[in-house]
Amino acid sequence: MTQDRDRVDRFLPLKPFVLDVLLELADGKRHGWSLIRDIQQRDGGDKVLPANFYRTLRALRDDGLIEEARGDANEDPGERRQYFSLSTLGARVARAEVKRLEALVVDPRARKLLKVR
Repeated sequence: MTQDRDRVDRFLPLKPFVLDVLLELADGKRHGWSLIRDIQQRDGGDKVLPANFYRTLRALRDDGLIEEARGDANEDPGERRQYFSLSTLGARVARAEVKRLEALVVDPRARKLLKVR
């Protein structure tokens, strides 16, 4: 278990954009364009550069955090969409990062710096 924990910890802390990608994939497989669109909408319309985005996806794939996935059966075979899904390791890393961020917020709430919801 310690070895597995060390494997997850080596990715932390995640860059915000990387966490955005992992969170979007937590809902299921997605193709690149839908990921870009939804991340831009959630981040208030900040433009995501496609070259940077696909470089990030390749790095996440190479690190084993995401995997390439098959497209939908009813998709037009002429389309060249590349689908991705969250790997088991990617899910553990995303969960660990969310817990890490949550811990950063719990203390300020206890000190009454933030309102408790």
